[in-house]
Amino acid sequence: MSEALDVILHTLDLTDTHARTSEDIFTATSHPMPGGRIFGGQVLGQAVIAAQRTIEGRIIHSMHGYFLRPGDTSKPITFSVDRIHDGRSFATRRSQAYQDGLPIFSMIASFQTEDDGLEHQVEMPTGIPEPEDLESAQRWPQETPWEVRYISSPVFSEVDDDRRAHQSLWIRTAGTMPDDPDLHRGLLAYLSDYSILEPILRRHGVAWRQPGLKIASLDHAMWFHRFGRVDEWMLYDTESPTATGGRGLSFGRFFSRDGTLIASVAQEGTIRVGPAAS
Repeated sequence: MSEALDVILHTLDLTDTHARTSEDIFTATSHPMPGGRIFGGQVLGQAVIAAQRTIEGRIIHSMHGYFLRPGDTSKPITFSVDRIHDGRSFATRRSQAYQDGLPIFSMIASFQTEDDGLEHQVEMPTGIPEPEDLESAQRWPQETPWEVRYISSPVFSEVDDDRRAHQSLWIRTAGTMPDDPDLHRGLLAYLSDYSILEPILRRHGVAWRQPGLKIASLDHAMWFHRFGRVDEWMLYDTESPTATGGRGLSFGRFFSRDGTLIASVAQEGTIRVGPAAS
């Protein structure tokens, strides 16, 4: 396991404080980020794990959350989990993250007992190169906790001539993970925020290093269809149907290497560009 991945797993190892009787209370730390602002995927994964800690015999199948305020990586995060409903097959939890007494993220998640039923899925895109045939992509100079292989070139410093609002990449953690399925689901939620808004940037020829670019996640929804290990290669296929009013919407799907649909994702974010953007 890489040192960077170990840092991420430490942030997902929540402390159960039980400070209040009406809610389950957990605390967590953040990993460093440029500018000192918490990465949205981190608080997503932490909120999922906090909610799962209050559940027995059920697994998460969907979550819907809103990013309310920027988070500060130098300060601890408190998570409160409300046990809204426990039925025979489904359970519902509200998981909220706080800093300085103010909410920075609010999520409602639903959990279900494993069940049999109708079965189908969309097919994985065809004609995708194998990850071993692609170059590794690195957004930051320091070690990162995951390996990423873009099907087309990354949009870190420049955007190539393919201006479709679509993007595919292979992704996995940089090292073998523990076998805990809940940890894999929490880290999958983390990874789902990694590049989901990039199809919008690609469509308009805007790179991450574009002067004046400001991006912030507004909300996030995720549906967990089937289990998949995040330390094995997954295809993250994303597209944006629209951008307007300073906001952009993207959808994404995670496929395992054998074509199994693992999860679906949707996110809207604010995207504001400086005068140099086309």
